[in-house]
Amino acid sequence: MQKEREEEMGECGGGGEYRCWEELLPDALGLVFRNLPLREVLTVVPRVCKSWSRVVAGPYCWQEIDIEEWRQQQGKPEQLVRMVEMLVARSCGSCRRISVSGLPGDPLFSFIGDHARALRTLEIPRSEISDAAVESVAPRLPNVTFLDISSCTKIGARALEAFGKNCKSLVGLRRVMHPTDVAGKACQREEARAIACTMPRLRHLEMGYMVIATDAVLDILARCRDLRFLDLRGCWAVDDKFLQERHPGLRVLGPGVDDCFENSYLEECSDYSDDSSIYSWELMEDDDDDYYAVGSDDEAIWDDGQGLENLEVRFYGGGFSESYAGFDWPPSP
Repeated sequence: MQKEREEEMGECGGGGEYRCWEELLPDALGLVFRNLPLREVLTVVPRVCKSWSRVVAGPYCWQEIDIEEWRQQQGKPEQLVRMVEMLVARSCGSCRRISVSGLPGDPLFSFIGDHARALRTLEIPRSEISDAAVESVAPRLPNVTFLDISSCTKIGARALEAFGKNCKSLVGLRRVMHPTDVAGKACQREEARAIACTMPRLRHLEMGYMVIATDAVLDILARCRDLRFLDLRGCWAVDDKFLQERHPGLRVLGPGVDDCFENSYLEECSDYSDDSSIYSWELMEDDDDDYYAVGSDDEAIWDDGQGLENLEVRFYGGGFSESYAGFDWPPSP
């Protein structure tokens, strides 16, 4: 019996202490797996053993869903829909951050609203969502504190107002447009007005290339008194010198455009907590049906036949930090 015990200990890591990776708590394994590439988490980890497969199939890995890198290599909207729906469903309502560009329509946005009501950070630039969809979904996302809706060209003041009225803890907003998004577009003063009237707690605001004038920005500053950082690059009608005279304590970038710059924006405006209690999930019951099978939907989502012609280069994004704000901007005219 002693000999069998020693052999078992040797298989599980040796030394004087008995340890098996497969016996780690699911929350701990989830923290480890989240440091791996998405593809490995979905197609390699589940094949190791049943306990690891159950961890990947459960909520432990999916409090944060960032599939932007994967998204850039996928040209098929149906693959994006399947991936987002699968991962959000696995989070079991615990997801706090979603980062993916180019949602193909309102149904997927509505799905996120239905199944990810604990969201704190929502980054969905260049998504094909509508004002009506935002008005319907925003009441289901009351905990959002950071929002990126850059280059979402089908929404306007109505959507911004809906986000502002329902996401009352919103402290960071990125509404950056590409120059081609606003070419020939009328003034976006109504969007600026919606921000001013419904988002009084903003501390970080990016409005690159929005078609606005100085008076619209002053309206925002008069109502958003906690604002610390304002990105106005590409907003050529704004008098930045006047803003600096009126608000000397505010950091303003623009309207001139630089290729890149150095800064260190502190993430102090987020009340996001790293309390380990948020990972306190009850152990899932053993179920052989949950074990990963080769050829399952997880594996089918991957399509290595995609060529470089389908690669989508991300123009904006990378988190709410000044170090990402407006990187790779077009030069000033």
